[in-house]
Amino acid sequence: MDPNPKNFPILSYVMAKLPAVKRSFSGVPADFDVENPADPEPKPQEPHFELTERMPHLKNPKLISAMRRAVNDVAQTRSALVTLGTRPDHEAVDAARFRLSELKAQSFGDVEQQNEDYKIYEAVITLDEMHEAYERMLSEAERRLERIYEAAVAGDELIEEDGGNEGRVLEEEEEMDEKVVEILKEAESGKALERVDLSNRKLRDFPEAFGKLKSLVVLNLSNNLLEAIPDSVAGLENLEELNISANLLESLPDSIGLLFKLKILDVSGNKLTALPDSISHCRLLVELNASFNKLTYLPTNIGFELVNLERLIIYLNKIRSLPTSIGEMKSLRLLDVHFNELHGLPHSIGKLTNLETLNLSSNFSDLTELPDTIADLTSLKELDLSNNQIHALPDTFGRLVNLTTLNVDQNPLAIPPKEVVAEGVEAIKDYMAKRWAEILEEERKSVHEVQEQTQASLLTRSTSWLSTFVSNVTGTVSGYLGGMGKSNADPYLDQQL
Repeated sequence: MDPNPKNFPILSYVMAKLPAVKRSFSGVPADFDVENPADPEPKPQEPHFELTERMPHLKNPKLISAMRRAVNDVAQTRSALVTLGTRPDHEAVDAARFRLSELKAQSFGDVEQQNEDYKIYEAVITLDEMHEAYERMLSEAERRLERIYEAAVAGDELIEEDGGNEGRVLEEEEEMDEKVVEILKEAESGKALERVDLSNRKLRDFPEAFGKLKSLVVLNLSNNLLEAIPDSVAGLENLEELNISANLLESLPDSIGLLFKLKILDVSGNKLTALPDSISHCRLLVELNASFNKLTYLPTNIGFELVNLERLIIYLNKIRSLPTSIGEMKSLRLLDVHFNELHGLPHSIGKLTNLETLNLSSNFSDLTELPDTIADLTSLKELDLSNNQIHALPDTFGRLVNLTTLNVDQNPLAIPPKEVVAEGVEAIKDYMAKRWAEILEEERKSVHEVQEQTQASLLTRSTSWLSTFVSNVTGTVSGYLGGMGKSNADPYLDQQL
């Protein structure tokens, strides 16, 4: 919940020095002033002025005050979210939205119960939206602090915060890049451009006019300063390869889903917190690289749509779980999810029968086990499980007959034991295969014993029942015959006998 020092260095530092963040608000008196807290005992007040040691140009008290205001906004929101709880995962939010739509369309049933359910699902969605807004606030606060500091370096004396234009930081409007102008002129002259490379040009804007380059097949905008991609990108109807890596993008437009011929998409090295659901409409995608971003999830239905995807590269993100639909990516050959926060894999992972390379390394303490269905990855050749907290490989692991490269370093593995691991991948597969065979044999014996016990029990009950039945019959006949001598003879029965 606290800002990551790597992503928000200035904000993280300032918040660490703000007493309001360190304290619990449960016992705070009503007249507590966040901006002017009382002197703590025995520490002296004003830890904020330590910032001047780290930022030598930050000496103007107005600048410091502006930083306080920026941080207090974040601190108050953070306190509310701490009370409400962690962010629900993306699939839970999608499920809540679906149930809400069902409840709205439903016109029968228990109204009171429906209202209760409605409140619950709405609360889940609201909490997710609050967390999303908080993450945007972190980014905005960090940029605000950067502008404040830049203003201090530039010697500006006043920091105005009006209409979202914090700081009197001069932003000169750059002239359009010469090469961009040249490309647009060529397009206007009727020339059919198929490839455009504008990488490493320090571009800040994606020209709207680019949407008119209908013949464009390959567009490279990597290593620039782009903060947004306009909706006009949808006009590139013949585009097959789009590289917008290493920019400053925080989101992608929904219109990207209209690039129906897109085969390769590289959005790595940006600040994306999510991929638009519409990306699933790019059904011809063969490679998707969204590594080195801030993704926390993948679109719920991404697997159902991207059935032609062969390479999915999403390392260095904050993804906690993969959607169940990923099992539908039947063409997938490479899946790289290292350096995330994975808590596990969906059982549907076993459906990826064409998968050859799987990298799950460096999910650290979050990844503790693998599903048994991982043994269904019959084409798997390379598997990296290093730097996790896996204690045992699945019992069925020996079925990965095509596996030739396995890395399990930095795991507290007990099964298989260390001496087996040291012998290499073939020894591990043999050990797990034998272990699995022994487990199956034990289960077979156990089932056989249960069957024998069941049969014996049935035989005992049958014998007991038969004995009881015979005893009852014998007793009845004996009683009847015995009673004949004690009663008056029946002439009719005598005649029959």
